[in-house]
Amino acid sequence: MDVRQFADGAAAVEACGGQILEWLEEAIAEKGRAALAISGGSSPRPMFERFARTPFAWERVHLFWVDERAVPPTDSQSNFKFTQDAWLRPGNFPAANIHRIEAELDPAEAASRYVADIQKFFGLAEGELPHFDVMHRGMGPDAHTASLFPGEALIDNRTDIAAAVWVEKFQQWRITLLPGVLLAARHTTLLATGADKAAALRSVLDSPFDPRHYPAQIASGDGAVWFVDAAAQKS
Repeated sequence: MDVRQFADGAAAVEACGGQILEWLEEAIAEKGRAALAISGGSSPRPMFERFARTPFAWERVHLFWVDERAVPPTDSQSNFKFTQDAWLRPGNFPAANIHRIEAELDPAEAASRYVADIQKFFGLAEGELPHFDVMHRGMGPDAHTASLFPGEALIDNRTDIAAAVWVEKFQQWRITLLPGVLLAARHTTLLATGADKAAALRSVLDSPFDPRHYPAQIASGDGAVWFVDAAAQKS
């Protein structure tokens, strides 16, 4: 695995953002546009704020989400709202390029609509999976990634694009991209900062491949780069 350690979280987040921009530039140069899927959580806020300040061909970038909580887009828990506040609104990101999950709907309906949107954008036939140019993911202290938590049966699903998932830990429905899509991404960044991630990071990096216990192991090798701080990589 390509694991890059930085002195602190700010440096790790800055490097992660720089790598994402570099990969997006490559995709745009090659194809004229790029598809980016991002995650929520508090860690990437400085990165999103940087994107809002960065002159970039955002009109050539189409933005998707790795997962979303089943709440309206104005709810404080919404990954979309988080991104909207930190990046999209202040950065004047083109509204036509935003592919949000309609998480205010019934979770199954929201997942179905999201799948349809992805299929339309990528021009997919039934059964085909999208290949995102860049995917930004995080990892929780329990080694979950996207909204795939330890023990989740959908971790074995390599054929579908997205689904609604009940997260018992938070008593909440979420909509998430599934492992086949995570695996199909051309480039992936995984951001893990803070001492609370240290035990999970050790398990993900050092344990035998067992995504049912350590979901962040999915698509964490070839084509992926980990950005971690010293606190998260303490042994």
